[in-house]
Amino acid sequence: MLVLSRKTNESIIIGENIEILIVEIKGDQVKLGINAPKDVTLYRGEIYDAIQKENKEAANSMLTDDIQSLLRKKKK
Repeated sequence: MLVLSRKTNESIIIGENIEILIVEIKGDQVKLGINAPKDVTLYRGEIYDAIQKENKEAANSMLTDDIQSLLRKKKK
């Protein structure tokens, strides 16, 4: 992990087309501005984690449904 110190109005460039700008620092909160192409998906970490959890639960549910369906067919 790369750790950098930045001040307000300083930025970090990722690749050639993503810029992270420090907009404001107030107490223990940092406001970031992110400039990225529209095809780059951005999520807050906790939202991304929730999406991943829901996707795993949905996949497990579908797998369980498929297994139950196969077992029902086998009993017939």
